[in-house]
Amino acid sequence: MAAKIRVLYNSACPVCNAGITAQKRKSTVCAVVWEDVHLDNDRAKVMNLDLEFVRERLHLVDADGKLRVGYEAFIAIWENSPDEQWKALVSKTPGLRWCLNKAYNGFARCLYLCNRALKHW
Repeated sequence: MAAKIRVLYNSACPVCNAGITAQKRKSTVCAVVWEDVHLDNDRAKVMNLDLEFVRERLHLVDADGKLRVGYEAFIAIWENSPDEQWKALVSKTPGLRWCLNKAYNGFARCLYLCNRALKHW
């Protein structure tokens, strides 16, 4: 497993943490480095990313060094998970991909605002 992907997530969000915890248990075709910006705020700064935006949406750097944000990050994770590659394939359907990105962005924004209001960080 020479190739690797880096996933930046926010464990202070209970929904995000549950999703990442479940994802960590799944097999992958490449190494995955899970980086929690809640435990280490500097992870976002090192990558020149806005910490608040990383708290709001999942961020991933793929094996080619390309940054993928939000639902696109999920697609990248699924592409590297043998049992979930079908999700990536279905998600990349042109009209569906657009809708799923919009839905994710809206949900992520609401979840971020709720977590801020509840003072999770």
